[in-house]
Amino acid sequence: MEVKYYTKEGLEKLKEEINKLKTIERPLISQQIAEARDKGDLSENAEYDAAKNAQSMLELRISKMEELVSNAKIIDESKLDNSKVFILSKVKLKNLKTEKLITYTLVPESEADLKSGKISVTSPIAKGLLGKVVGENVEIIVPAGTMTFEIIKISR
Repeated sequence: MEVKYYTKEGLEKLKEEINKLKTIERPLISQQIAEARDKGDLSENAEYDAAKNAQSMLELRISKMEELVSNAKIIDESKLDNSKVFILSKVKLKNLKTEKLITYTLVPESEADLKSGKISVTSPIAKGLLGKVVGENVEIIVPAGTMTFEIIKISR
């Protein structure tokens, strides 16, 4: 299993989700199985089969999430350099074609949320920005073509 990087908040969110699955979802499914079992013949009981299937899917999800937590590494923001674009950099860009300004924060893949300006460090735009410095012009190939940005500011 490969190491996945998280912010402290991102890892806490993952742990909270696991806890919710274990303390709320797991008992609900157990209750559904018990109710379906009480209805009689299990060989022809679609509710029982559905509940057992849901239970196995939930357990698989819990085990995968626990594996992520056990292999997770928290990014130490104090050791990150602001002179270049790295993970957790907040980058203010100017689209040289449209002259519009946009700000993105490069985050681990699991924490990406475009609505709040957080893009995955594995996205085409983030990959094109990594290692670049303020004032540099960057051409990035995206599905819609090539975009050219000027890096205006790098911060945390």
